[in-house]
Amino acid sequence: MEKARKTGIKEFTIYTDGAARGNPGPSASGFIVTDHNGKEIYHKSFYNGIRTNNFAEYNAMIKALEWCESHMEMPEETELKFVSDSELVVKQLNGKYKIRSSEMAELNATVRELSKWFKSVKFTNRRRSDKGISAVDKGLNELLDEKKKNQ
Repeated sequence: MEKARKTGIKEFTIYTDGAARGNPGPSASGFIVTDHNGKEIYHKSFYNGIRTNNFAEYNAMIKALEWCESHMEMPEETELKFVSDSELVVKQLNGKYKIRSSEMAELNATVRELSKWFKSVKFTNRRRSDKGISAVDKGLNELLDEKKKNQ
């Protein structure tokens, strides 16, 4: 895919979600990237194997940051706003909740490190009923249903 064309618009919203059927259990992560008008410019869902829901939530953010860095012109001048239904992950990233698991601490550190590529990265929490999050959630459930069907 080509890098996003230079349009003078350097603000994007990324909706992320992670799902696990069981905790741990079969899990998937996904994200949708939208421009400043709310127009979807990219989406991706992927299977994580047997993982926890919190792993899946963090992994969605990590993969979204990696995609944004490699597909957007001048990431250092780009502002990203992440929207997630995971209160735990958002509050950990915003320094409001303590991180007790070493695995979550590593994932948190990875998100923080990848965030340095951009002018700013903000993390917000919304309910799953938010249009963007529900779209990601739908894709994850379809992916997990397909995986289960093919086992």
